Amino acid sequence: MTDTLKAAYAALQAQRERDWAPEQLRANAATRAALVGKYDPRDHAQAGEPVDDFTLLGEDGTPIRRDDLIAHGPAVLIFYRFGGCPACNIALPRYDRALFPVLSRARIPLVAVSPQAPVDPELRARHGLKLRLASDPGNALGDWLGITFEPDEKPAIAPGQSWIGSITGTGTWVLPQPTVLIIDRDAHIRFIAVSPDWMDRPEPEAILSQIPEATIAAAA
Repeated sequence: MTDTLKAAYAALQAQRERDWAPEQLRANAATRAALVGKYDPRDHAQAGEPVDDFTLLGEDGTPIRRDDLIAHGPAVLIFYRFGGCPACNIALPRYDRALFPVLSRARIPLVAVSPQAPVDPELRARHGLKLRLASDPGNALGDWLGITFEPDEKPAIAPGQSWIGSITGTGTWVLPQPTVLIIDRDAHIRFIAVSPDWMDRPEPEAILSQIPEATIAAAA
């Protein structure tokens, strides 16, 4: 199978090796390697733990509450960094194509979440996404889950220059590590997968395998 995230990220890396300056490549690789080196799965929320009540904001600013998401069963949240993130723009359309049709038939919400507020208005149109998009204001849920990070290297920002804090609206460098979170109807974590390397994320099939077969079969 060639239409996989792994293959897509390999193609992106190959393109960057052709187009990017050596120092840019080294900086990108060093940042990713540092995050992988620091990653400890014990630092974030674990499967089986209860999830505190939370509220996300939809594209139109409408509140999306935890209990509404899990009213009929589990919910799947895909944390991405921000709307312009190249690696996120590879992952989200694949998750949408592979997961949304199956999950929607089973009445399982699929929500892509980032701290960017408001949600990047071009993201849905760019890929024709059908999943829900939501903001996690101030990384509140991401911080509670323990999946956020702040890069060690923070370049100087000239007045008026765009930077992560201005793009997300948080005013900080903090971003969520790409994460797949499945919350059961009882508000406990069924599954969590955190990707410290943002170019190494779970394939859609691995996510679907964490949904109870009976839930999927009942909607078939």
